[in-house]
Amino acid sequence: MVTAPAKKVTRKAARQKAERRGHRAESIAVWLLRLQGFRILARRYKSPAGEIDLVARRFGLLVFVEVKARANTADAAWSITPHQQKRIRRSGEHFLATNPAYQNDHIRFDAILVRPFAWPTFVRNAW
Repeated sequence: MVTAPAKKVTRKAARQKAERRGHRAESIAVWLLRLQGFRILARRYKSPAGEIDLVARRFGLLVFVEVKARANTADAAWSITPHQQKRIRRSGEHFLATNPAYQNDHIRFDAILVRPFAWPTFVRNAW
């Protein structure tokens, strides 16, 4: 019996797959935030310090959200490193500096953890 050779997964293909998974997770996170009354101000906000997955606002509360998609919630939570937290904090400061209309809002850093076939976990005040 002849079998087909195993597909060789290139780094580029793996990166593209991870990128698609990240976009899907962010779309799920957007809907979760909207269901809770948030207005999405930015997706993948880029600053010199880095990128914030989502910036959302509700009733004077400005939320910077990191979205993680993993097989389980624990892996997703542990994947947010102190270095990433610092980068997101600095990017949040950049967002506020370039959007002075939100400078009087209360600020919060949240995480939304997405796993397959389960409701996402919304971690408020993640750090």
